[in-house]
Amino acid sequence: MSSTTTAAATAARERVFAMMDADGDGVITAHDYLSRVDRAVRATERTEDDPLVVTARAEARKAWGAMDADGDGRLTFGEYNAWVGADKFDNVCRFALGSLFDLADTDGDGEVDKAEFTLLRTALNNAPGNAAAAFDALDADGDGRVGRAAYLASIRAYIVGDSSPMGEALY
Repeated sequence: MSSTTTAAATAARERVFAMMDADGDGVITAHDYLSRVDRAVRATERTEDDPLVVTARAEARKAWGAMDADGDGRLTFGEYNAWVGADKFDNVCRFALGSLFDLADTDGDGEVDKAEFTLLRTALNNAPGNAAAAFDALDADGDGRVGRAAYLASIRAYIVGDSSPMGEALY
């Protein structure tokens, strides 16, 4: 990675970290991270016995366990920045983020509309206006739908420091 890419990735990761730090205390705790699923479940009005909720909770626990390598229940930005990257996204984060996307995909077709996208991203601590702008940036063909693969690819690009119009608008 070049120093420019590293700087872009670090800046993006700082913004993602701040969004995950639900109480704004500078540390992501297990509660901060796992409550993302709680908020998404409430926002989508799914029930605890819904298989998608069960999957989202399991994937979030796996992701948290991988991120909190020392098991102290706290993740500093330094720990997060050292951990996250393309490999971790591909092998850990995409499953947790994909399962949250699935909660918002009300008809299960692998795509969300702007309302579903905004509902999800707002539940995950993004400002509603940012979420709506991010949807518009990601909906390149203007059909009013965003697919799961494009959504995940855009988040991956953002955290590794590549161009991501969705990420720039969202965070």
